[in-house]
Amino acid sequence: MQVSELKMDIAHLFNRIAPKYDFLNHFLSFGIDHYWRKKTIHQLHNISECEILDVACGTGDLSFEAMRQGARKVIGIDISAEMLKIAMQKKEKKYHSSNISFEEGDGSAIPFLEQSFDAVTVAFGIRNFLHVEQGLHEFFRVLKSNGTLLILEFSMPKNSFIAKAYKIYFHRFLPFIGGIISGDRQAYRYLPESVAAFPHGDAFMQLLYKVGFEQVKSIPLSFGIAQIYVAVKKA
Repeated sequence: MQVSELKMDIAHLFNRIAPKYDFLNHFLSFGIDHYWRKKTIHQLHNISECEILDVACGTGDLSFEAMRQGARKVIGIDISAEMLKIAMQKKEKKYHSSNISFEEGDGSAIPFLEQSFDAVTVAFGIRNFLHVEQGLHEFFRVLKSNGTLLILEFSMPKNSFIAKAYKIYFHRFLPFIGGIISGDRQAYRYLPESVAAFPHGDAFMQLLYKVGFEQVKSIPLSFGIAQIYVAVKKA
């Protein structure tokens, strides 16, 4: 299958689950995803001066959190039209401002000029990239010098007991409940598969260094269930 067809498959998958996406995110994470997003944006210490590109923005939760914390401007892009539709509906209810906007866009071929943004953010989206390194190169390209990349993504706990419980929850309970509520079991089987295939932790940090980022660090969340990756473009 060609890359374009695989991307269409992923877009269709998220289009299908868009109506239930927010509810299931909060329900299946016991609401802790709100805290994860808040802590991610909190890594931007000069946020009032930041123009942010939120890649794979989905229904816009990270974009809205950036606005709540005082970002100057946020643009969210995603390949799922249905996810973006919900993001724009939420914007109409919460933010009557031209400082936040949403549009269709592929994180592997970002439709903006180089050095356009002070920060690039991604929440639970990088693992869906067909070519992760290509996406990271694009993030690097559109960041200004001294710009910050923030990536929030699921990870694997280092504690063996927590890791075992996490795997049972993620591979059995989550696909079962998510499939029933969303009516799309295939989509919620894809989620744990995509997390398992993602190069988390040190492997992902090495990839960030390879692309050219500096000052790379990871911040574990909730016993390592998720991690925030922070990296800076110095070039």
